[in-house]
Amino acid sequence: MAYWLMKSEPDVFGWEDQVAVGRKGEPWTGVRNHQAKLNLMKMKKGDRAFFYHSNIGKQIVGIVEIAREAYPDPSAEEGKPWVCVNTVAVEPLKTPVTLEAAKLEPELKDMVLVNNTRLSVQPVTSAEWAHICRMGGLNP
Repeated sequence: MAYWLMKSEPDVFGWEDQVAVGRKGEPWTGVRNHQAKLNLMKMKKGDRAFFYHSNIGKQIVGIVEIAREAYPDPSAEEGKPWVCVNTVAVEPLKTPVTLEAAKLEPELKDMVLVNNTRLSVQPVTSAEWAHICRMGGLNP
């Protein structure tokens, strides 16, 4: 299993919205960055990702599971090669982990989130995953 972090603006599609769609899942559309697209294309069904509220809050608030692997993004302009995956809510973090808190953790100094705050879909190492889960009050 691989781990990821996916950013969403909570006033557009937040954690509560992800939870509300239930087990049917939701397409993670609108990614328009080549590096983020490549990360979406690497995701496999069953992979886990942190759900990160960007812009407002700047914090990891939950965990989603990849329910469907990459396919053409229906929100993309016709003929454009953008992709999306489907995500399903797994569980919220008991305590959201802010970007500010992550930056203070020596164990996370190499995490993409800490070093490239603009990338909307990014890989997370197993060690980073476990550390963030513990910070958020979950057992990794």
